[in-house]
Amino acid sequence: MSLERALELAERGRGQVEHTHPLVGAVLVHGPDIVGEGWYAGRGSPHAEVVALEQAGERARGAMLYVTLEPCSHHGTTPPCADAIVAAGVAQVLAAAVDPNPKVNGTGIERLREGGVEVEVVDSWEARLQNEAWRVWIARGRPFVTYKVAITLDGRVAVSGSRWVSGEASRRRVHELRAASDAVAVGMGTVRVDDPALTARDVGAPRQPRRLAFGSGPLPKGSQLELRSGPLEDELAALAGEGVQTLLLEGGPTLAGAFLAADLVDKLLVFVAPRLAGEGAGPVAAMPEPRVLSRLAAEPIGEDVLLEAYVHEP
Repeated sequence: MSLERALELAERGRGQVEHTHPLVGAVLVHGPDIVGEGWYAGRGSPHAEVVALEQAGERARGAMLYVTLEPCSHHGTTPPCADAIVAAGVAQVLAAAVDPNPKVNGTGIERLREGGVEVEVVDSWEARLQNEAWRVWIARGRPFVTYKVAITLDGRVAVSGSRWVSGEASRRRVHELRAASDAVAVGMGTVRVDDPALTARDVGAPRQPRRLAFGSGPLPKGSQLELRSGPLEDELAALAGEGVQTLLLEGGPTLAGAFLAADLVDKLLVFVAPRLAGEGAGPVAAMPEPRVLSRLAAEPIGEDVLLEAYVHEP
């Protein structure tokens, strides 16, 4: 329950924490009592562990700390949390996940153990999921990529004589996904056929995502999209350097196939509509080999069903 509480606390930082930092929550327990709680609230605020330690005071000595991410061991804008934990006399630490940053991974745990603290890492899926985009961005140097597609029950991405495959509720969810993404992208084939706006509409979006087109130009006159014509790996690395942490792909089968063939897709969102098309393209163009997905989940959305699965777990 204390780890669940730490995850709840971490979530309070969403929308406040800068993209270069993860969401983190911490709970200090001494005997049957919670003696300190904290979460990271963004730039200029202390880290979650420090907030919990300050709240606990002397009651931190001999306590157990539940924290959603491995405590830091380096000097940044604040001193290392691992040192503060050791100095406070905390006896045990249960960390939900290790820090995926190759420059940090495991060093906080090592520092705690050197200081005489008993440490357990449980590798919590919920904790990894909470920071999925940041984990991919910091570990792989590219955005977390989600491929979204709507298909019929017979696996087609278009229905003759109809503009839409999925229903209104699914289309609203797509606008919510755009609003939550740093960038949205299609391929030039989709641009030439549809010239999409890719904006987040009618969902109260506080800002619009960057809107991209991958492939060879030119863009249509008046297009508001950014053309990205380089190799996909290079373009994603450049976008990551510009602060793009989440990328939503809305392109057709060719773009999806290219991203999957390059092993650059992390998650699939497939809106399945109760319709039969009878003919047409599928959701993904030819790939060099089959892919096994994980964490399959299904959610009804209006008359449709949303299938979610991971190509790479964060």
